[in-house]
Amino acid sequence: MPAPHRTGFQLPLKWLGMAPFALFTFLFLLLPTLYIVVGAFRTPLGEFTFQNILDLNTPSIRSAYWVSIKVSVLSALFGCLIGFGMAAAVTLGSLPKWLRNPLMTFSGVASNFAGVPLAFAFIATLGPAGLITIWLRKEFGINVRAYGWNLLSTWGLIITYLFFQIPLMILIIAPALDGLKREWREAAAMLGATGGQYWRMVALPILFPSLLGTFALLFANAFGAVATAIALTGPSLNIAPILLYAQIRGDVLGSPNLGYALAFGMIVITGIANAVYIWLRARSERWLK
Repeated sequence: MPAPHRTGFQLPLKWLGMAPFALFTFLFLLLPTLYIVVGAFRTPLGEFTFQNILDLNTPSIRSAYWVSIKVSVLSALFGCLIGFGMAAAVTLGSLPKWLRNPLMTFSGVASNFAGVPLAFAFIATLGPAGLITIWLRKEFGINVRAYGWNLLSTWGLIITYLFFQIPLMILIIAPALDGLKREWREAAAMLGATGGQYWRMVALPILFPSLLGTFALLFANAFGAVATAIALTGPSLNIAPILLYAQIRGDVLGSPNLGYALAFGMIVITGIANAVYIWLRARSERWLK
């Protein structure tokens, strides 16, 4: 006997588990983003305009974007260099293999450790009255502030960001390092290549898309960070996330739509960085399969 014919749209049961996540994403990611994008091109009366975008070309906003880009680029650069060295040491180097699991576990935790707890940890350790600051002054007579060190500054923020940038680099680049085939190194050695030539001519060209893509991801990760910067420096450092936070609170700018334009600019920059990461990650995976 043939099964009864069912009409109408039916959602497969296997998709029901995704429904809460899809609803959460729509309400708290897609809908606010769309609201910001639309608001960036509207006047307070609801009329279409490009003036909000043009108003971003002011000294304070340009400076905020520039400092944010500087912090993001430098923290991503140092995060990539240090993280790559650590990942290579435990993956391909001569360090004990048992170190890898603790390092990866710590990286998984530290890459998500940010915001007020991270800012407090650095202030308590490297701040003006921090543990290491006082210890150096009492035990060795070294006053780090006399040498120009200030945690509540651009470089202080960069060093703080490295706490989660380095672990994130380790988590992403370790699988790419695992993908380097042993046969490639053996073939290079048989052809007379040294270790340095192997890395320069074989390994690094293959890893380059992964490295550049991870740099783009770390840049976006730092550019969008706001809680750590606010908790660490407060309003003393003029960066785009802090300026946007002040606008949301109504402290500066005085125009909600200009605030939307400021957020729209951040969305464009982080969106480009993430798109570059996804594209380069896809290219690198073709080599490492």
